[in-house]
Formats: sequence, structure tokens, C-alpha cells
Amino acid sequence: MAEYQKVEYRIGKDGKIVEKVLNATGSSCVETTKAVEKSLGEIESQELLPEYYEGDEFITTSENQSLQQR
Repeated sequence: MAEYQKVEYRIGKDGKIVEKVLNATGSSCVETTKAVEKSLGEIESQELLPEYYEGDEFITTSENQSLQQR
């Protein structure tokens, strides 16, 4: 997790708020904004940046298994 995170808010003329978290990786960006989002109301949509998928918590492994019938 980054030591310093910056949250950028843009408010459109229609009142729509766009939120962007900078300097964060993994799920820390979601955790950083959770309380603010709750107080603002319903989330219309969410787009996760590539940084969200960085970090050890999203490393996946796969295992292949072959079965043979006799």
C-alpha cells in the first residue's frame, strides 16, 4: 500500500461526482473511499484502474488435473 494516497473529485454541472484515487494499489483504493461513498449516496458505476489489480493479494494460481477412464 502506498504511504500517501490522493483522492480527486470532479463534480459535473449535473451534480454527478467522479472520484479517482491516485497512488494506491490493490484494494486499498476501495477502502480509502468507502466512508465518503457511503455518505454521498448510491454508486452509479465503478471503474477499477489497473493499479487495483497490482499487489500480492491478486496473485492467482491454477491447477490442471487430467482424469482417465479405464
